Amino acid sequence: MYSLVDKVALVTGGANGIGAGIVREFLKENVKFIAILDIDQPSGIELVREIVSTHGNKRVRFFKCDVTNDEELHNIFDKLIEEFGIIDVVVNNAGIFDETLVTFKKEIAVNYTALVSSTLKALHLMRVDHGGKGGTIINVSSALALTQRAPIPFVYAGTKSAVLQFSNCMGMDDYYKHTNVRVVTICFGATDTNMFNTIKTYDDLIRDAMLHIQNYNQEVNLLQSPNTAARGVVESYKRGKSGSTWLVNSSKIYDISDDIHQAYTIMSKYVAF
Repeated sequence: MYSLVDKVALVTGGANGIGAGIVREFLKENVKFIAILDIDQPSGIELVREIVSTHGNKRVRFFKCDVTNDEELHNIFDKLIEEFGIIDVVVNNAGIFDETLVTFKKEIAVNYTALVSSTLKALHLMRVDHGGKGGTIINVSSALALTQRAPIPFVYAGTKSAVLQFSNCMGMDDYYKHTNVRVVTICFGATDTNMFNTIKTYDDLIRDAMLHIQNYNQEVNLLQSPNTAARGVVESYKRGKSGSTWLVNSSKIYDISDDIHQAYTIMSKYVAF
């Protein structure tokens, strides 16, 4: 069991929705400091104002950041290292659902490329075999990475599938034993956030399918709150082994690592190298 007490944390996409929920839940767990990174400055400032009123002004700071800009992103990591000497926890939560024919490359850049950049920067600073002190990276995938169906938001699902494979492999024991950096993946099912309410896609079939899923989950009361999803992040931090995969779906938290391992064992039986 791992503890968040007195840890220095960084959360991307932390100003709204699940990200803001993660910030609040981490503070309940008595982190020492949390950096909120987001492109949405007004929401970030408002969240900090809320937190300062209950926790004081020394435990949180907002950084306006376009996570697809490596210089902006990496400079914030370096500032935190300069100030605190360590970053214990990084949660790569930033993501968008915007796959029109004009914007799908931006979706890939935010959901996958920026997550990889943030992960590699965190790994570089944390890994004990390069002089770091170890740490934990939690990468946000999606329940859409766990299923195959159509029509779904194919680009979004593809980015989240890439996150799952990238994070699972980096977290494996054969690598973790050298770095002492836990890499954990968490997938969220249907969650009541603005992302669901502002679906943008090149295909009406996809939009209608996603709205049907949202409406069904609302009707049967399965649409989970951002705070429930955020609580799953806390549980994955406390109990998750490196390379583990967690799912928060219908307000329940599951460690699905054995199922993921079994699926890849089946798929890889024809692969030899």
